[in-house]
Amino acid sequence: MKIVVVDYGSGNLASAARALEKAAEIAGLEARVAVSADPAAVRAASRVVLPGQGAFADCARGLAAIPGLREAIVETTERGTPFFGICVGMQLMAERGLEHEITEGFGWIAGDIAPLAAPPPLRLPHMGWNTLDFTEGAHPLLDGVRPGDHVYFVHSYALRGAREEDVLATTEYGERVVAMVARGNRAGTQFHVEKSQTVGLRILANFLRWTP
Repeated sequence: MKIVVVDYGSGNLASAARALEKAAEIAGLEARVAVSADPAAVRAASRVVLPGQGAFADCARGLAAIPGLREAIVETTERGTPFFGICVGMQLMAERGLEHEITEGFGWIAGDIAPLAAPPPLRLPHMGWNTLDFTEGAHPLLDGVRPGDHVYFVHSYALRGAREEDVLATTEYGERVVAMVARGNRAGTQFHVEKSQTVGLRILANFLRWTP
């Protein structure tokens, strides 16, 4: 299995790569993890992982700045290659980002990336450990994870207007916040799987075994 972590100048690339290597061990899979900005490497991948941190628009511009990279991600996933977005990588799956300006996403998941409400005394960014709320057994990516397990978030914007059938898990931060999505062979987490210790590694191992 060849796993490509997409390098477009954003996200915890080294941490994501290390977490995927550990997840492959947990899953009992032989895997090579490469961090790459090469569209050809993306097209040849068995799994594509898109990390992201910072502003939606900046991440979208970073992808667009590398000739052929965004197109390679679209073409590869349209062929059925499993895709996993992390934090802003998940947000880019949505239709639009509304952070500072309107920016088009991939449009794979309905909805916009909009500011969190965070009523007082809550503060932004939403940073720290929060529980996952979901129906146990609802999706293979959550196998071995239990409702109430904690994962690590760092964000001020979140997905609004999603189809309920695309939402795998939520959390609470002054409002119901979409924490994890999947549609077809494309999935993502608002939280940082690579920082979420045992739970994050379990989800990544499930992704590596996933046959959507």
